[in-house]
Amino acid sequence: QVQLVESGGGSVQAGGSLRLSCAASGVDYSTYCKGWFRQAPGKEREAVAAIYTGGGFTAYADSVKGRFTISHDNAKNLLYLQMNSLKHEDTAMYYCAADVSVPPPVWFRSVLYNHWGQGTQVTVSP
Repeated sequence: QVQLVESGGGSVQAGGSLRLSCAASGVDYSTYCKGWFRQAPGKEREAVAAIYTGGGFTAYADSVKGRFTISHDNAKNLLYLQMNSLKHEDTAMYYCAADVSVPPPVWFRSVLYNHWGQGTQVTVSP
């Protein structure tokens, strides 16, 4: 059974940084497409970033490009999201997601990911 567990969320002032982690069990994480999504209260879940097997392909939402970096440690079955220059509008619950096969052109479609973590809250004060 695939299990994803996020950690690293918290409260920070605008301009600060956080690093989220997602630990996977029950799966060889290295073979999966892995992504981060977020959902703010009253808003739809939106894609943040994704990384593919081998790390050769990464993708980012326009709103986080240049500020967030997705990476993975396949040996440890860990996924990361380094978030710098945080803005108030980055406040949301952040989820990691994974699936065996998500076509890169549609990496942002949450319905294509079958495995999800429970989320970790990120709060950025103005």
